[in-house]
Amino acid sequence: MQSNVLFALSLTVLAGLATGAGSVIALFAKTSNTKFLAGSLGFSAGVMIYVSMIEIFQKSRTYLSASVGDKAGYYLAAAAFFAGIIFIGLIDYFVPSAEGDIGNLTEKDNRSIALKRMGIMTALAIGIHNFPEGLATFTSALKDPRLGIAIAVAIAIHNIPEGIATSVPIYYSSGSRKKAFWVSFFSGITEPLGAIIGYLILRPFFNDALFGALFGMIAGIMVFISIEELLPMAHEYEKSKVTIIGVILGMAIIALSLLLFA
Repeated sequence: MQSNVLFALSLTVLAGLATGAGSVIALFAKTSNTKFLAGSLGFSAGVMIYVSMIEIFQKSRTYLSASVGDKAGYYLAAAAFFAGIIFIGLIDYFVPSAEGDIGNLTEKDNRSIALKRMGIMTALAIGIHNFPEGLATFTSALKDPRLGIAIAVAIAIHNIPEGIATSVPIYYSSGSRKKAFWVSFFSGITEPLGAIIGYLILRPFFNDALFGALFGMIAGIMVFISIEELLPMAHEYEKSKVTIIGVILGMAIIALSLLLFA
């Protein structure tokens, strides 16, 4: 059990550190490849949607059905799925990102202060959003390492542009690559922090019913992130077919990996 916990925590840490990787890319890359970025975001969305609907939701239904029966288990899995969507939707509503502040600046605004505020607010928003993501990765890896790896990879890809969004305004407002990197890095660290806190709170109650409910919520959270964040962001960067190609490729590769390791 201890080795499973360490493995799950390691995956969660790696997924969280991808935010810092995004920061490094943003601060040191001389050019940006929007097609690659949009394709990567689409790929991540494809992985998350497929694995949520095909694998995670079915696990939720299986665990809940084992506890309360087939029909009630199906109802509860669906309820948990939409509860996850509502949960992450409320976080998204009450902790909006600061994207768009730059476009609303007037000539009288102090752009440096506004950019710095945008970076800090974005880091705060990402940090709070990362809590449930960390718990999702950790819980999945704890129960099914194969599934945990797939989720960790998808979340890591989606964390890279979050690192870019956090670090760029901090860098342009302060001129410090070091400060921009550390703000972005610490926003990503909340992912394993969320896993640890969630595990410590829920550990005494772990059973099939709880795992079923958590898997249902995780599926809802990941579908919401894909539809509300990843796909719109990908379309904003690149309006060609590369996003949908990335989505289909992500679904195909994760489907193949699940079949190979089934």
